[in-house]
Amino acid sequence: MKTVRLGIVGMGNIGSHHANYLLAGKIHRCELKAVSDAFVDKLASYQQRGLRVFDDGSELIRSGEVDAVIIATPHYQHTTLGIAALQAGLHVMVEKPISAHKADAERLIAVRRQHPKQVFAAMFQMRTESRYAKIKKLIVDGELGQIVRFSWIITEWFRTDAYYASGGWRATWKGEGGGVLINQCLHQLDMLQWLLGMPASVRSFVQLGRFHNIEVEDNITAYLEFPNAATGVFVSNTGEAPGANRLEIVGEMGKLLLENDKLLFVRNEISMFEQSKTSKLGFQKPGVWNIEIPFANEPAQHATLTQNFVDSILDGSPLTAPGEEGIHSIELANVMLYSGLMNQTIELPLEGAAYEKKLNELIAASKFEKKVVQVSNEDFTKSFMR
Repeated sequence: MKTVRLGIVGMGNIGSHHANYLLAGKIHRCELKAVSDAFVDKLASYQQRGLRVFDDGSELIRSGEVDAVIIATPHYQHTTLGIAALQAGLHVMVEKPISAHKADAERLIAVRRQHPKQVFAAMFQMRTESRYAKIKKLIVDGELGQIVRFSWIITEWFRTDAYYASGGWRATWKGEGGGVLINQCLHQLDMLQWLLGMPASVRSFVQLGRFHNIEVEDNITAYLEFPNAATGVFVSNTGEAPGANRLEIVGEMGKLLLENDKLLFVRNEISMFEQSKTSKLGFQKPGVWNIEIPFANEPAQHATLTQNFVDSILDGSPLTAPGEEGIHSIELANVMLYSGLMNQTIELPLEGAAYEKKLNELIAASKFEKKVVQVSNEDFTKSFMR
């Protein structure tokens, strides 16, 4: 194979975004050959450009027209379509989340293990950003020493009622499986586990429909404890304006602060633990160096990750975001919501079956009636977060 024939399943906002850069020739050695969507009015323009179009994703998967697919449908379809594509011999990239909940992610990954020669990737494009790559390198290289605390306030996700009314599946237990955690925060949760690993326990507080007429969570505050006794707080919502995006990671050798497109490292001259044990004065802190770490923005996050997917198919290049790693962010989203719903601390790993049972109970008990209205065609790319 010299060129990957690619298909996209789901032509909503994100599927259309993928199609735009593919049709513009931004991905080398790859050709967009087919697209599918249940709403056929979205397909005419692609058919006019010579693509095969399908009103059923499974038909595209079985068509023989493609070697690989990007799955960009509503969450609950990710597992079934991902399994179908793997079983059909296709390479698969799944948009976030890889599944609506952990139990489904386990089912998808189990099938992927039966097809080890196929490339299975997840669309976690924040991993392409150099700011996070530099933070990870500082942590891995031991520049921060032992990590003791983190705080991530990510409240820049302001959404209006019109946003939630733009699709019947949005912000419902049955259609989406949750709210701000599974929809907006998956990239930050992926980054959190990528940088710091998975916590040992979570205690969270969630509010359902705090800012909007929805049945799922749109406000979350979570407290995390890690196996090494480090602690952290994760805060997010979709109703706050102007909002904030502030990540702070503290280690024995100092503090990293990422905010307002600046990465600052306040570095201790000696370990704070050593200072505490050796200083003869009661209030003497270590001396510090104030360092601003430069980084460049990744201009095309999604395209960069799709190119990595294609290169992995053709050359065997390592994946930036292996699909199997997608289970970690969905587990964090699930456990944060589950802890708040159950009003108790939950130890990890989360029992996927227990969460699935709770989610099914919420779906069965739902009496929420949603009104869907047409909204203006805004620039979707403005919602991408760094």
